Amino acid sequence: MSEATVVGSGPNGLACAVALAQAGVRVTVLEAATTIGGGTRSAELTVPGLVHDVCSAGHPTAAASPFFRSLGLEAHGLEWRWPEIDLAHPFDDGSAATMVRSLEETAAGLGVDGRAWRQLFASPSAHFDALNEDILRPLAHLPKHPLLLARFGLPAAAPATLLARRWKTAAARALFGGVAAHSFSPLSRPLSAAVGMALISACHATGWPVAAGGSQSIADALAAVLREHGGRIETGVRVRSLADLDSLDAVVFDLAPGAVADIVGERLPPRVARAYRRYKHGPAAFKVDLAVEGRVPWTAAACGRAGTVHAIGSLEEIVAAERDVNRGRMPERPYVLVCQQYLADPGRSAGNVHPVWAYAHVPSGYEGDGERAVVDQIERFAPGLRERIVATSVRSPADFEADNPNYVGGDIIAGANTPIQMAIRPRLARDPYATGVPGLFICSAATPPGGGVHGMGGFNAAQSALRHLSRS
Repeated sequence: MSEATVVGSGPNGLACAVALAQAGVRVTVLEAATTIGGGTRSAELTVPGLVHDVCSAGHPTAAASPFFRSLGLEAHGLEWRWPEIDLAHPFDDGSAATMVRSLEETAAGLGVDGRAWRQLFASPSAHFDALNEDILRPLAHLPKHPLLLARFGLPAAAPATLLARRWKTAAARALFGGVAAHSFSPLSRPLSAAVGMALISACHATGWPVAAGGSQSIADALAAVLREHGGRIETGVRVRSLADLDSLDAVVFDLAPGAVADIVGERLPPRVARAYRRYKHGPAAFKVDLAVEGRVPWTAAACGRAGTVHAIGSLEEIVAAERDVNRGRMPERPYVLVCQQYLADPGRSAGNVHPVWAYAHVPSGYEGDGERAVVDQIERFAPGLRERIVATSVRSPADFEADNPNYVGGDIIAGANTPIQMAIRPRLARDPYATGVPGLFICSAATPPGGGVHGMGGFNAAQSALRHLSRS
């Protein structure tokens, strides 16, 4: 029987391990931290009894992941729960644009822009399972659904600012721009519409659910499947070089490219080492977890029923904020993403005290007072919030990197979404998961299809490893 080691237990590492174990490979996962999950972890960060997600929160890509769906994770304790409103985007006049799973209901709420919203998202959302078979693979592949992919890809290739011109109202433009900004990239760049197109299509296909009990439930369910197939997980084991590993048939790294270069050292071909060390990381997140007594006092009632809220104003404000952070400047009013998972999953709360998750996009390595910026932006749309805060937990870019070295400079999506890196990552290669050293592979979010809790980087890397094992 072949043996493999997966270094790192984020969703991609666990997915890779499961795919290998399903194929009959004896798999061991090594995790440096004391808990598994990487970006899918949960903890009591503020007051006892409140469950906060350490990093990832809403999970449209996980719920739609073809590999996760194939595993029957629900039989291993994973339960998806949906808020009444998936997303709300408030404005200073007290109104809010909203997005829900129903395309028709969302379009109706956008008034004169409803028809254009429906025309753009009807096809990709109706056929999202088929579309996912192509967009979750490396760019250079033979499409299974070429016409569907082309219909999605043409608008996705545009700058988000250009695609937003389809809509007449500030509300619809900001609603789209707020989702596109999940990419952490300037919205005037080519391909900056892609993340918005994918996440909105996913919402209208599967919604934006949360994992009952916290995002940790995703990692725990994957670990249960792995153990069911004979796999093992060891925590508290940090791999610093290949000498730390036994001689094995395959090793897969759920790590940032620079870390892979450090571990593999001189065995890595020079061209690959250069590419990995030049791999570009993007802006950072500055996270603030709040324990709030009562609910957040949003001016717009819809925000009080929404699992996710984009606490920023117009499209122009979003564009300016994302341009600034990508240039290394802290915006006066940053893009702030708020998640209220307890609305769908009340068990995360303790009585009338609720966990509220929020982060701002900030420059890489930002060392300033991000907490004030985050709370100010929420308070802008929810006056009186500060009086309801019982406790806070702050995670700066440096804290993110110290907790998870994959988050270089606080980059929680593991790589800048530049046009080149969206198309080719982590290097130009026929097999982007191969390192150039036989038997060594990379499967982190720095590989296709990029960031998001979907496990497809891990699944795709496992297929590369299996091809190698079949030839050995």
